[in-house]
Amino acid sequence: MRILLDGMGGDHAPECVVEGAIAAAGQISDEIVLIGQEELLRQLLNRYGYRGDRIRIVHAGDTISNDESPVRAVRRKKDSSIVIGMSMVRDGEGDVFISAGSTGALLAGGLFILGRVDGIDRPALATVYPVIGHEPSLLVDTGANAECKPKNLLDFGIMGSIYMDKVLGRENPTVGLVNNGSEAHKGTALTKAAYELLDRSSLNFIGNIEARDLQDAVCDVIVTDGFTGNVIIKLTEGMGLMVLRELKSRFMTSTRSKMGALLLSDQLRAIKSEFDYAEYGGAPILGVKGALLKMHGSSDARAVEQTILKAVPYVNENVVETIGSAMAEIVAKEGENAENHE
Repeated sequence: MRILLDGMGGDHAPECVVEGAIAAAGQISDEIVLIGQEELLRQLLNRYGYRGDRIRIVHAGDTISNDESPVRAVRRKKDSSIVIGMSMVRDGEGDVFISAGSTGALLAGGLFILGRVDGIDRPALATVYPVIGHEPSLLVDTGANAECKPKNLLDFGIMGSIYMDKVLGRENPTVGLVNNGSEAHKGTALTKAAYELLDRSSLNFIGNIEARDLQDAVCDVIVTDGFTGNVIIKLTEGMGLMVLRELKSRFMTSTRSKMGALLLSDQLRAIKSEFDYAEYGGAPILGVKGALLKMHGSSDARAVEQTILKAVPYVNENVVETIGSAMAEIVAKEGENAENHE
């Protein structure tokens, strides 16, 4: 397997990207390709003492920043690390592309360079959602599509279920639709129509779920539009950090509380790790004809390492191909039904 890594994307690139690549290279036998300014990346490999042969560099003379128009940048900056990485996946020169760079550029590149899976109208970001004391859920979509149609939400459920099964190892995962009430008649025109589609599908759909119940592990795959999903992720991240800051502040108020913190240190670290995005790796962009993983913009070396490790089962389990096959079956059935009604 050849894992392509954007060496220039993210707030802490290229240093943390190189560190993470070195850490991952010691745990897998696959080749890692760093894409970016060759001289700089080579200097960092030498600085961090890498002497192996499983990391190589492909030069990219340009980068795409977050403040650029994603579509224009992808079309014009052919020598950027993002465009080169996606082009290599398209041309069979790499199996997966990982980046902490511009989300918009990655989505635009996914559409224009790789193309959509047949039957999928809107690709989606699927983010692992931490659940305290339980296995995490998968939240789809978390930012690719601010506005959606009912069919898009059905597609998100299908793609999320396949990823949950193949990569995270949960067979026949349960699927829930984020809504303002659990009753089937609740919600907007979008959620009501999406509910009907999901309920009629072959997915293991359990109905509507309220945001307050997400931490109760009510389902494996959480389906929502990208605007709502992005708000959920950022609110959860912010609340987790706030709780940890408050605990730290309270534990520092007296000698007795400091002793209590020392006794609870293992438990506190465990809670912190459950809210730490770095432990879960990047978010796959599902629905394009290639394996793409989007890392958090402020990813550190640990996040890069974990994303590389998560990329291995993503590719080995043929998630992209499985989504394509599933959608082909659905399109074929829709065609048969249309013929039967003529």
